[in-house]
Amino acid sequence: MTRVRRFVGPVVLLLAVLALVLTLRSQGEDASAALRRTDPLAVAGAFAAVLAGLAASLQVWRRLLADLGSPLTQRQAGHVFFVGQLGKYVPGTVFAMAAQMQVGKAYAVPRARVAASWLLFMLVLVATGLLCGVAGLPLGNPDVLDDYGFVLLALPVGLVCLTPPVLNRGLGWLLRRTGREPLERPLTWAGIGAASGWALLMWALYAVHLVLLVEPQDPEPGHRLPLLALGAFALAWAAGPFFVLAPAGAGVREAVIVLALLPVLDTPRATAVAVISRVLMALGDALWGLLGWLGRPPRGVTVGSVKQSGKAADV
Repeated sequence: MTRVRRFVGPVVLLLAVLALVLTLRSQGEDASAALRRTDPLAVAGAFAAVLAGLAASLQVWRRLLADLGSPLTQRQAGHVFFVGQLGKYVPGTVFAMAAQMQVGKAYAVPRARVAASWLLFMLVLVATGLLCGVAGLPLGNPDVLDDYGFVLLALPVGLVCLTPPVLNRGLGWLLRRTGREPLERPLTWAGIGAASGWALLMWALYAVHLVLLVEPQDPEPGHRLPLLALGAFALAWAAGPFFVLAPAGAGVREAVIVLALLPVLDTPRATAVAVISRVLMALGDALWGLLGWLGRPPRGVTVGSVKQSGKAADV
C-alpha cells in the first residue's frame, strides 16, 4: 500500500497537467499561438520569482516553528520543510505534515510540535491567501467592485483570524479533537506577525511570476494587472487544500487561475498561463526539495545541538 501511495500523487498530478494540455490542444490555433507568444526570458524570470516565493514560504514555517519552541537554522529548516513539502504531491494533504514529522526527527523536534507548525503554516497561508484574493481581485478588476464590493468586508474578519488569541484557541481545539497534546507554549504576536509578513511577501512574489507569464499574452487594458495577479494566484492556492484528493491542488488551482484571468485573457491564453505556472511550481518544489535533501545530516545522526524550548517529549 505504501508503494502504491508513492505513485498515486505523481500520477494524478501528471494526469491533471495532461488534462490541461489537452484542453489547450482543443482550443486549436489560439492555444498554440498563446504558447508561442510566451517569452523564454519571461518564463525564466517567472521561475526565479517562484523559487524566491518558495524560499519565503520556508520562512513562514520556520518562524512558526520557532515561536512554538523549536528554532532551526536555515539549513536545518530547509531540509525538514522542503523535503517534507514533497509529500503534498500525494493525495490527502496531510502527507506533507507526516513527511515533515519524520524528517524532523533528525533535529530532535517533537512530532507534536512539527504537526502544530504545519497546521499553523496552512492556516496562515490560507488566511493571508484569502485576504490577498479578496483584496486583489476586486481592486485589480474595477468592474468587480460594482457588484461584489461587499466582499471587502471579509478583510477585517480575516485579520482577526490571524491574531494569536484566535489561533491559539483554534489550534488548541483542533489538537484536542485529534487526540494530541495541547500547545506547550502559546503563539506570540511577534511570531505570528513575522510569519504573516513572510506570507505576504510570498504572495507578492507569486504575483510577480504570474504577471511575467500574462504580460506576453497581450492582456486587455483597463485592469491593474499586478493586483489581479495577486488576487488570482492567492485565491487559487488557498482553494487547493480544500480539495484533499488533488495533490498540490492539481487542477483546482489552474481552474481558479483561468477563471480569475478571464477579464484580461481569453480561455486559451489563460489556460496556457495556468499550465506554465503549474510546471514552474512543480519544478521549484523539486529543486528546493533536492537542495533540502542535500543539506541533510549524515545518516543515523541526530543533531542534538538544536535548542528546544518547552516540553520536548515526543507524542
